[in-house]
Amino acid sequence: MRRMISTLFPLLLLVILVASGQPQSHSAHWSYDGDNGPSHWGDLSPDFTTCKSGRVQSPIDIVTSFASDVSTIAFEYNPSKLQIIDNGHTVQVNYQPGSFMVVGDKRYELKQFHFHHPSEEQINGKSYDLVAHLVHADDVGKLAVEAVLFNEGQSNPLITKIFSHLQKVEEKKEAADLAFNVAEMLPNTHRYLTFPGSLTTPPCTEGVTWFVLETPVALSSAELAVFTNLYPHNARPIQPLNDRKVLSSR
Repeated sequence: MRRMISTLFPLLLLVILVASGQPQSHSAHWSYDGDNGPSHWGDLSPDFTTCKSGRVQSPIDIVTSFASDVSTIAFEYNPSKLQIIDNGHTVQVNYQPGSFMVVGDKRYELKQFHFHHPSEEQINGKSYDLVAHLVHADDVGKLAVEAVLFNEGQSNPLITKIFSHLQKVEEKKEAADLAFNVAEMLPNTHRYLTFPGSLTTPPCTEGVTWFVLETPVALSSAELAVFTNLYPHNARPIQPLNDRKVLSSR
């Protein structure tokens, strides 16, 4: 890694606090390897016990899904100014208010998105080269995460635009006078897999609804290398499915 990572707050807890307005108290250091790696997360802090005791943990390997009459998913994403944070675990892009994902009668506002290499989610045992997790919250703070999978292939103009600013980010925010729309990162078809799960980082809070878009999108090897030079591996291992069912949109 290019630097020693200081004590950091859990990645997605920031999103919960945005939605709830509650102060942050978690400070245990965690990582993706060694004594502070995923197999030890549940022992690093009393706040992280769900990482080892939870029954609906993420990510999962989606081997079987059940076709159902779940609602179609609609995206109402508007342009946002680019604001990037390198928090020591991933690169996170905060999104300006006013963009939503709508599923049936549920409306979730987009708060931020970030990346994992390789993809944390698997489909039939297959990992993807990268995944973007688009983190949303409804009006009472319930989280929904949309996963966009990437395979190495053609260049991705939006990823190029975002990743071109990564070298300027060093454990701080980088704000650029650049407008972009995350809708440009989505695949053309929005068929999805959905299941109950958790945050994939400590404190591994459950009660998160996951929507994994089945159709991957492309990014170039050069674009992928920009991210992997910063984070060679930042994916939590696959967690047990237990008694969950994965539903598939038609």
